[in-house]
Amino acid sequence: GTVTPAGTFAGLAERLDHYRRLGITAVELMPVADFPGNRNWGYDGVLPFAPDGCYGTPDDLRALVDAAHGHGLMVFLDVVYNHFGPDGNYLHTYAPQFFTDRHETPWGAAIDFSQRAVRDFFIANAVHWIEDYRIDGLRFDAVHAIADDSDTHILVELAQTVRQRLPAGRHAHLVLENDANQARFLSQEPGGYIGQWNDDYHHVQHVLLTGESDGYYEDYADDPARRLGRTLTSGFVYQGEPSRHRGGAPRGEPSDHLPPTAFVNFLQNHDQIGNRAFGDRLTTLTEPAAIDAALAMLLPAPQIPMLYMGEEWGATEPFPFFCDFHDELADAVREGRRREFARFERFADPEARALIPDPNAEATAASARLRWPDGDAASARRLELVGRLLRVRTEQVVPRLNGPAKAVAHRWGGTGLTVTWTFGTGDVLTLMCNPAASPATGAETPDGTLLCAVPEPAASVAETGSLPPWSAVWLLARGGL
Repeated sequence: GTVTPAGTFAGLAERLDHYRRLGITAVELMPVADFPGNRNWGYDGVLPFAPDGCYGTPDDLRALVDAAHGHGLMVFLDVVYNHFGPDGNYLHTYAPQFFTDRHETPWGAAIDFSQRAVRDFFIANAVHWIEDYRIDGLRFDAVHAIADDSDTHILVELAQTVRQRLPAGRHAHLVLENDANQARFLSQEPGGYIGQWNDDYHHVQHVLLTGESDGYYEDYADDPARRLGRTLTSGFVYQGEPSRHRGGAPRGEPSDHLPPTAFVNFLQNHDQIGNRAFGDRLTTLTEPAAIDAALAMLLPAPQIPMLYMGEEWGATEPFPFFCDFHDELADAVREGRRREFARFERFADPEARALIPDPNAEATAASARLRWPDGDAASARRLELVGRLLRVRTEQVVPRLNGPAKAVAHRWGGTGLTVTWTFGTGDVLTLMCNPAASPATGAETPDGTLLCAVPEPAASVAETGSLPPWSAVWLLARGGL
């Protein structure tokens, strides 16, 4: 609803050539399941089989998918199977057995996945989007909040069923959001998922870029450059280690056996922007040179990179949480959101909390609507950089991702980091980076052809042995095996 002025499926279809020309391969929609009111992030959906009418008709969504395919783009859809929205969901009244009090969730009684009818309902929904709308991939929201102690977990049965229903030659990308970092679900096998949004990567990059250490960022504030090396070489930062933010409880499972393509890395997404009090983007939190370097680390890397809408040109519009509730529910959502931030020092004063935008106000949603660039120099420069980095990825990195990759990282010069990936062909891809505001010295540069350097002076690292602040260099050595 905010990516284009129209805020509709048809409005997005008109903009698809922008993504194709830039080198994007897929567009992902936040949830579109029907919700009450005229605006919503999508996570308050109550009718999972119905695209919300504020975006257009079901045929408009089909036309968007067809248009994307015509541009050579895939379409992914975010689906929510861990809860229903708080308004307009009447399942509690006419089908109370859909829920159970054996488990609690942030949204109340849990969905009862031990019931055959409940499992069939959500499996049918996943199949519905893929068969009836030709969606190419699904992103499953917050699966750590799905409580299921059945012999076969609902996620496993769902993936198996979806893949069994696919016609010959058809592929569907099944991707998780899972705060528990459960690597067990990530596999190319019929019951597995091809990838997961890697919050660990985001969190450590955010700490490096902003210096923030509030909330969950405290788990990444200790030696973030080392933690960046770990997430680039083995996926998750937390693979069973105790989390300070979680009171010392262990988080995650070993992930270094997984291919790099099992991890979707990003610098921003709707949650990480919208979970801030004012919906601040990185463009308002750090300097352009730092973001350039972070993009240069993200986009060519063997992991799957994801950009948030407008990030490709450096959009500054916020993305605050918004909805369209009324009466007591509207009051509860507004005040509840403000209470969430009371633990932060800057919002300890009630007057400061009162400045947090009202999620129900139409102006809050309007503030998130993108202003597309109109030839201004800063936007053009960022678009050129993103396009150049994506070409490096497409031409030099993607052809080498079909097999295993062995990755190692080492620190140097205080803030310098070198990561190498050795592919089955014997080719070696190297990232040398300095994610800091001061130079890093004492670099040993491996052999290889320079693929790109951001900023350009970083290309002389082999001669100088140093990297300037906020820099990244990519090299490729051919093994010839």
